[in-house]
Amino acid sequence: MEDIELVERQLGRRPRAFVRVAVRCPFGKPGITEQAAFDDDGRPFPTQYYVTCRHLVAAISRLEAAGGVERWSRAAQEDGELARSLAEAQAEQRRIRPELDMGIGGATRGGSLKCLHAHAAFALARPGYELGDRILEELPALWPDSCCTP
Repeated sequence: MEDIELVERQLGRRPRAFVRVAVRCPFGKPGITEQAAFDDDGRPFPTQYYVTCRHLVAAISRLEAAGGVERWSRAAQEDGELARSLAEAQAEQRRIRPELDMGIGGATRGGSLKCLHAHAAFALARPGYELGDRILEELPALWPDSCCTP
């Protein structure tokens, strides 16, 4: 089965602006995909790295629902190392996708994080992003014990 078909199964819809699988889960299935800056209709697609693994999506969603966006936004403002990490990652995102001039997940301003999924995906796709790594460390398990892609 083609990667795009697997991603479609994971998402329950055809992915927009799909370029490739950037990270695979331990079972060889797509975990993180890379998206083009614009979809087939020419609309901007600000999220370059997208979480597709159902297990990972659900785990990050639970973290967000428990106040994770606000907590990690505060941590990135108060902790110098995390602030530096975020600034460097936002600058890297703008360098690799200059046509949109947006940070991770389409961020256009500093301050609060928009979506932990985008930061987790960026950390997995581009290792060395400290803030994203710390967000991922908070998850009970990065990957499931068995494949969650039907």
